[in-house]
Amino acid sequence: MEQSKNIRKYFLNKTRKVDFEDLLGREPVKLDMKSIGNYIQGRVVMVTGGGGSIGSELCRQIIKFKPKKLIVLDNYENNLYVLQQEFNRNGMYENIDYVIASVRDKCRLDLTFKKYRPELVFHAAAHKHVPLMEENPSEAIKNNVFGTLNVATCADKYKVKRFVMISTDKAVNPTNIMGATKRVCEMIIQSMDKRSETQFVAVRFGNVLGSNGSVVPLFIEQIKNGGPVTVTHKDINRFFMTIPEAAQLVLQAGVFAKGGEIFVLDMDKPVKIYDLARDLIRLSGYIPNKDIKIKFIGLRPGEKLYEEVLTEEEGLNQTAHKKIFVGKPTFDNFDTLMVKINEFKEIVKKEKREEIISKLEEMVPTYKRFKPAIDEVAATKCI
Repeated sequence: MEQSKNIRKYFLNKTRKVDFEDLLGREPVKLDMKSIGNYIQGRVVMVTGGGGSIGSELCRQIIKFKPKKLIVLDNYENNLYVLQQEFNRNGMYENIDYVIASVRDKCRLDLTFKKYRPELVFHAAAHKHVPLMEENPSEAIKNNVFGTLNVATCADKYKVKRFVMISTDKAVNPTNIMGATKRVCEMIIQSMDKRSETQFVAVRFGNVLGSNGSVVPLFIEQIKNGGPVTVTHKDINRFFMTIPEAAQLVLQAGVFAKGGEIFVLDMDKPVKIYDLARDLIRLSGYIPNKDIKIKFIGLRPGEKLYEEVLTEEEGLNQTAHKKIFVGKPTFDNFDTLMVKINEFKEIVKKEKREEIISKLEEMVPTYKRFKPAIDEVAATKCI
């Protein structure tokens, strides 16, 4: 036990701090901050999930553009407290209100929208962890699907100018429950746009370096503990961006929004997670597979080797920004969607996983439960 503590102390003392931009393998994307400022300045802006890693960065970016008021909404009080203290330290006391509320609570949301009358809404609140949602599908439905529907309904009712939802590349041909629920959220947004004065759009991007759902914090902790660093498969890859890039993409989408679009950031080539692990070990001051071992542990439930950013029918068109692309709307039947979503209410109460998955498969034809082939599952070993 004492030896283990000493080894951990050694690695904690020796490990260098890593700049996440060094892991990208490309130059960070710089967006048109002037145009973003033009549509945020002087407006009432709401961010749901505002205490999370993406939501809080959105708030940091938004406050620079002098909104009339920023409403930071989150159901986790500690996240809001941490962000509030950060803003207070930087002398940002005015024009920011912190609201403890769940997107599941339609009545609380309605009262909040009625009080503040936001003009812009950035919807970042969601359950995002793939393995956890595989084990808790009813919670994914409640938070992602019903939560998004609640916020979108309030936005329509109170005539919000623009509503930007944060989606994920896992919504494209999803192989997991989380991705399938986010695709349903996109369908809600696109169909709402057809019947509302509010401009509803979604922004889809890949993994965010340093966010709560990223592998990087896990790898850093494993390195600090002396390893091994655990990678699910030698060939698995993902698209990556930094937290500021992700937040700026969401804001930029609000500038380009006309309604119903799904915006995608050109993240260049995907990065192999194994290469990311090696780079992170090197940047931390160690030699991969000598000082710190890398261990393959097999694909997790719902996880696939490669992610995509657009479906075939969405197409791909460039916007005024060379790094931002837009897919055309592919779903507009709100009434049909609502019938299916309402059927979910009873299914979710039963907590029956198979019924939930069957309903998701019915709603999202591209959702295929992922069952890794034997040759795709890496052996559990250190290399």
